[in-house]
Amino acid sequence: MRKRIATAMLMLPVLMQVSATAAAAPEVYTDSGTTSWMLTSTALVLLMIPGLAMFYGGLVRTKNVIGTMMHSFGAMVIIGVLWPMVGYALSFGPGVLGGFVGWDSKYFMLQGIDESILPSHIPEYVFAMFQGKFAIITPALIAGAFAERVNFRGYALFIALWSIIVYSPICHWVWASDGFLFNLGAAGAIDFAGGTVVHISSGVTALVAALYLGSRRGYPRNVMHPNNLVMTLTGAGLLWVGWFGFNAGSAIASDLATARALTVTQVSAAAGAFTWMVIEMLQHRKATSLGVASGILAGLVAITPAAGVVQPSGAFALGALASIVCYCAILIKNKMGYDDSLDAFGVHGVGGIVGALALVFFIRPAWMADAAEKAGGSWTVMQQLGVQATAVGITVVYAAVVSLFLLVLIDKTIGMRISENDEMSGLDHSMHGEHGYGLINLN
Repeated sequence: MRKRIATAMLMLPVLMQVSATAAAAPEVYTDSGTTSWMLTSTALVLLMIPGLAMFYGGLVRTKNVIGTMMHSFGAMVIIGVLWPMVGYALSFGPGVLGGFVGWDSKYFMLQGIDESILPSHIPEYVFAMFQGKFAIITPALIAGAFAERVNFRGYALFIALWSIIVYSPICHWVWASDGFLFNLGAAGAIDFAGGTVVHISSGVTALVAALYLGSRRGYPRNVMHPNNLVMTLTGAGLLWVGWFGFNAGSAIASDLATARALTVTQVSAAAGAFTWMVIEMLQHRKATSLGVASGILAGLVAITPAAGVVQPSGAFALGALASIVCYCAILIKNKMGYDDSLDAFGVHGVGGIVGALALVFFIRPAWMADAAEKAGGSWTVMQQLGVQATAVGITVVYAAVVSLFLLVLIDKTIGMRISENDEMSGLDHSMHGEHGYGLINLN
């Protein structure tokens, strides 16, 4: 008996250490509520892709509606294959090449996460699939800049390479726990749901592509009317609905942060649409459906990076400001004459930059207090603005330079710009051998 007691006494420090370690480690379990919300959010973000197809498809001419919608569905297919193969590993694996990108062979084909439960108590499969939808929609947004004039084969190769070489590194820098922009300053660059990763990267690429590929034949001399604004409005509505998963799902929780993100998303979208309507009423005495749809998107884009740090008043300000600036950006585009066909840069690029920078003036005080504590003293709005500007600048330069390289490479090999005959025939016929409405219309 005494020997047992002595042995137990000797083992007590070890047992206490094991007990303390177990208490400190997060309990591994699946939270059904959070998991259910993240599954729903994943489906909502996926819904945005056919929504984008309808939004873009309604804005082009009849002969290009299928070809334009195929850009979105093509991204769903191509990136849907690449993401589980290498995209998730490159984006969220541990940093390699000096932190330039992530990688771990266990993430190849997601083979190493079969039993993985994240600290947020959701299966890692759910997180991987949620993030995969962001990877899909980002290159699909780019297609709005060169609608009606690109080879589908060239487009497919471009978005495949762009996803690996542009999207994944930027995603790693901003969202991976060891990313250098994630750890920049007191609390890292703020990008709650994709202001830099999604909208600035795609918007800047869109501008580069529009400038490199040149205008549609006949632009701006010939008026190119949308073929179906009803479809565009429906697409805008689906994007608005899906954006709740896009932003609120990025909390990776089902709690107060989720509720905040959902609320400010609604407020900013409505404020953006309202502001655009007011501008058109003042300038043209008419509020257009396209204007409402554009305002919705401007508000949604601007709130995307800010959804975790601003209150409803800040969301209203960001939505209104983004509409004003995006409206002016489109006017400038029209003056300069370059053909960003569906205003991918004018809304997504410009709106993303506005949101990523202007959010610092509307951050809730509690967030700033936490940042100051992490900084070991004080942390000012201007310091955070410097961090945001750094993240924006790096994203702009990297996306622009690498995207231009990819465009030149593909254009000089398999081709990006379609021939004059194919463009006049329309993408539907020349690229896919189909007609969107079951009849031939070359207008």
